[in-house]
Amino acid sequence: MKTLWQPDSVQELKDRMSQLRPDTPRLWGKMTPAQAMAHCTIGMELACGDRRPPRMLIGRLIGGLIKPKAFQPSEPMRRNSPTIPGFQVADDRDLPAECEKLGRAIDRFFAAGPSGCTNHPHSFFGHLTPDEWSMWMYKHIDHHLQQFGV
Repeated sequence: MKTLWQPDSVQELKDRMSQLRPDTPRLWGKMTPAQAMAHCTIGMELACGDRRPPRMLIGRLIGGLIKPKAFQPSEPMRRNSPTIPGFQVADDRDLPAECEKLGRAIDRFFAAGPSGCTNHPHSFFGHLTPDEWSMWMYKHIDHHLQQFGV
């Protein structure tokens, strides 16, 4: 499974981000490319502990049951998966600026390594190990790049 601890995976995501254009059509969902990259940056802030949202009730009830399936290396994130409340991005954004922010967030995560991951539980899945955070952040960014066919 690809993770953000792997330099090749980090570079691959950045190369794919560089293929986005403001008018790249989405294959599903509602976000523009810039909004999706801003949303992914919020996810990286979560993994680094900059954001600490509470556990969602639905996550407390079924997150532990879904986690093993969602974290399978061969299991991509599902289209139109629910978003953590408050992590939606609906305002207009500048794509190059959002790609730059996301690139910096990825670099920060990579450079900090496992000790830079939050101990705060994921809102839906609960406790994640640093390796699970690294895999999930790769999957999340990959999911939104696939949303735009890159």
